[in-house]
Amino acid sequence: MSDSELKILMIDDDEQILFALHAVFQFQGWESVSAKDVLAGLDLLRTEAPDLVLIDYHLPRINGIKGVEMIRELDANVPIIVFTIDESQEVANQFIEAGASDFALKPIKVPDIISRIRLHIRLLDSNKRLKDKDEVRPPVSQVKGIGAATLELIQEAFRNEDEYLTVEAISERTGLAYQTSYRYLQHMASQELVEISQNYGKVGRPKQKYRLKQQRSSL
Repeated sequence: MSDSELKILMIDDDEQILFALHAVFQFQGWESVSAKDVLAGLDLLRTEAPDLVLIDYHLPRINGIKGVEMIRELDANVPIIVFTIDESQEVANQFIEAGASDFALKPIKVPDIISRIRLHIRLLDSNKRLKDKDEVRPPVSQVKGIGAATLELIQEAFRNEDEYLTVEAISERTGLAYQTSYRYLQHMASQELVEISQNYGKVGRPKQKYRLKQQRSSL
């Protein structure tokens, strides 16, 4: 998908944010439509068929988590990026399980949101290619909220790397938000795709680092 074809749906009740993002996207040559609540956003999802959705966490009447669930009922594949000021991993996990693709923290940074959008359009194309292939191997995951292309992206971040990596390092290498990277790494640990090292070098909670298990590295 080329940039010139991109259409973005924004669901946020902050008029200033909608105005600013519309200007940013227009400068990029992208089309954008906006709604101030989930129900209006769902109407635009049906009529406009956007390529990507941006949605706020705190919305009137129906919050972002429920909004993501409702979007997924209509479209199983469209990338959904959540705006949030809440860095809680518990909230992030709820969003991912509802069907969110990634996160962008407020206040919004223009370079961050542009790169995040481009990343998820590439991942959408990758997911389409994976589905088009006649794969003989079993699916990598049946866990809700875990996408094959995103999982491959994180695995690729470990390639040719012998050292254990932090969540922050994986986030930087992939372009995914910290919360998304952490959720996928925890899934990979549950599937025994990564090894975990606990770093007790400082007072407080130990910092986890991850390394791909070489014998399980291929999909």
